[in-house]
Amino acid sequence: MDKVLVTGATGFTGGKLAQRLVGDGHEVVAFVRPSSETKHLDKLGVECRTVDIRDAKDVMDNFAGIQKVFHIAAAYRSEHADRGEFRAVNVDATRNLLDAADRYGIDRFIHCSTVGVQGEIEAPPGAEDYRLKPGDHYQESKLDGECLALEYSQSGLPISVVRPVEIYGPGDTRFLRLFRPIHRGRFVIVGTGEWLYHITYIGDLVDGFILAGERPEALGELVDTIADVLGRPRPRLRVPFIAVYWASVICDNLCRAIHVSPPLYPRRVEFFHLDRAFSTDKAQQLLGYQPKVCLSDGVARTAAWCRHEGLL
Repeated sequence: MDKVLVTGATGFTGGKLAQRLVGDGHEVVAFVRPSSETKHLDKLGVECRTVDIRDAKDVMDNFAGIQKVFHIAAAYRSEHADRGEFRAVNVDATRNLLDAADRYGIDRFIHCSTVGVQGEIEAPPGAEDYRLKPGDHYQESKLDGECLALEYSQSGLPISVVRPVEIYGPGDTRFLRLFRPIHRGRFVIVGTGEWLYHITYIGDLVDGFILAGERPEALGELVDTIADVLGRPRPRLRVPFIAVYWASVICDNLCRAIHVSPPLYPRRVEFFHLDRAFSTDKAQQLLGYQPKVCLSDGVARTAAWCRHEGLL
């Protein structure tokens, strides 16, 4: 079996991917930060190497023997974040890994990008060749990293670029922003709730990571499914999108002036307005890929984990 490098293995997606690779019999190496919690990876038998992927020499010195790379690590989006840090991790560190992969002649480099590089999909579903329109500096840095990877592929390095959509499942806490208020009967839909929102169950993403399985759902259907699984009334309270959007603009500007992270900001409110739905035709045609976990099953598994962990 291959010796496989997974960056970002201490995160949700990278951790699940590393677990699957170990289960399939691969020897897995993870580049981690000094402050990273690695107990789970150690238990799996993953070799954790303390490597700063922003340091070209550090990466090159620890690359010998690697045959395949899953580059999942990224500086993730946060409002008013340092743009320089986004570029250092999402672009410069990607270059360091690509240089090492090129020097050592690895079998394959799988680069994890994001569908955010395409922004809102005005005529859904969008395919991989849909126009590019990143909406913030996180997405801009991810597009630059993706373009860099594709440049190396033109020079002969075997590269696949994956653009996952919103990922959910047991072990991830990001969907608590939906589960908790729905569970407590406090969820309010901003706008109509009829726009398309694409989500991927973590098991499906790992199963077909090279061409990432994706699935579109309308927000109203997703919210109703979560409420049904939790045994709560389906939320019906709605507020106009435009009112909440301008409130977010004011909040964002005030927080920027006093140098604090805003609890409400335009990009978060746009979650309730922009269509993001994508075609899986290429994955189906090339791999015969089909997601295995339907929305209701995925939500039920996630809710069960949240309850077990005392998060609801």
